[in-house]
Amino acid sequence: MSALVLMIGIAVISFIVQWRFKSKFKKYSEMPLSSGLSGKEIAGKMLADNGIFDVEVISAEGKLSDHYNPANRTVNLSPEVYHGRSVAAAAVASHECGHAVQHAKAYSWLQFRSAMVPIVTVSSTIIQWTLMIGVLLMIFSGNIMVLAVGVGALALVTLFSFITLPVEFDASRRALAWLQTNRGIMQSEVENSQAKDALWWAAMTYVVAALGSLATLVYYASMLVGRRD
Repeated sequence: MSALVLMIGIAVISFIVQWRFKSKFKKYSEMPLSSGLSGKEIAGKMLADNGIFDVEVISAEGKLSDHYNPANRTVNLSPEVYHGRSVAAAAVASHECGHAVQHAKAYSWLQFRSAMVPIVTVSSTIIQWTLMIGVLLMIFSGNIMVLAVGVGALALVTLFSFITLPVEFDASRRALAWLQTNRGIMQSEVENSQAKDALWWAAMTYVVAALGSLATLVYYASMLVGRRD
């Protein structure tokens, strides 16, 4: 019961954080950048300043779909960020380039995370049905093997979500440090503070996602351990 309460509590917090992040992004998307540079231009400049010339900045469909793809070495920016000339666009574009810098510098946490992607992809695919069928089998036949597989897969996904945290925080740190030293992009402390605020709330979405995954793992693991006892 305590694990279930924890899951519900984190779900509520996650909803609040997601709402807060989206409202912050909307707010800063409406604040024009004093330099007038677009997200694409900012991304290109940050990559060049870090000596990275083999990464392409492209526009990706979707809202808040921004990401760096280490497989094909592309910084994928949503149209709102790619064409945007706002504080939010600058913050997001530089953050995604922060991942490209991590890749170029062989940042250990990013390498670890990338190595886990194939197995986590499989684990994510089987989680839902193994947990659902596993619980039913445990209740009606006492068989815990399927549930154990589901818990194991969920444990891998949870580990992956926590490994993601230092990768995201470090990318934001690199982005903010670069923006701070490039006064031609953000020409006031107010803009820098707004970019930091936007990236902080973005990071919090990863934190609550990791905690939510952990709470879910504890819930199903407690069912499994309780049945075995």
